[in-house]
Amino acid sequence: MIAVLSPAKTLDLDTPPPFPATPARFAAEAATLAKAASHLTQKRLSELMKISPALAKLNADRFRDFDAAEERPALYTFAGDVYTGLEAATLDEPAVHFAQDHLRLLSGLYGLLRPLDGMRPYRLEMGTRWAPRRDKLTDWWGPRIADALAADVAAEGSGTVLNLASNEYWEAVAGKLPAAIRVVAVDFREADDRFISFHAKKARGMMARYLVEHHVTDLDGMKAFDTADYRFDSDASDDARWTFRRAA
Repeated sequence: MIAVLSPAKTLDLDTPPPFPATPARFAAEAATLAKAASHLTQKRLSELMKISPALAKLNADRFRDFDAAEERPALYTFAGDVYTGLEAATLDEPAVHFAQDHLRLLSGLYGLLRPLDGMRPYRLEMGTRWAPRRDKLTDWWGPRIADALAADVAAEGSGTVLNLASNEYWEAVAGKLPAAIRVVAVDFREADDRFISFHAKKARGMMARYLVEHHVTDLDGMKAFDTADYRFDSDASDDARWTFRRAA
């Protein structure tokens, strides 16, 4: 089984990573996109990404200086809500090595990353309606991300994907995987059935942590996930979407 996560807008560029970076599969594509984005004005970046002028300047500078920036392992660089739940800094070495084989991080700039793959600072959401010679980023990537994920699933051997990514990022894969690959998405709910985005994002990270800590290779083994009082709700689940609900 391979679990898939979204990236994060917030980055940790200060904490020294405990492992060296491995080569990213789509590093050349990332450099191509970053070079194209470096020609966008700060105003255009602000409009495209719906960010403040200060953030637009930060990211314009990052694209301009992309080739000179230090590479860091993605798992120790993304720092949003999902990665707060994952708590990568406290994973032991066997869990990190398991993650390298069983966890993938979707990225607007890098396509598909293994946890230790090197990345440079950037911000470019998969839903951005811009790309070189295309109307939007998902069109630019085409089937490449799904093909890479399918190849990883084939090499891993289970034929299953645990989709812990947001809809925005899963769009780069949806409908493009071979029919033989089973995909299960996960819905995290409160005891009263409310969906709370912050809690759900953190739970996605916690579930990824559970997978790599317990070295879970069988999809059904993930039904035992019980971090933060979540429990598998069989009545609200089907073959394609599982619901985990907090205990009352």
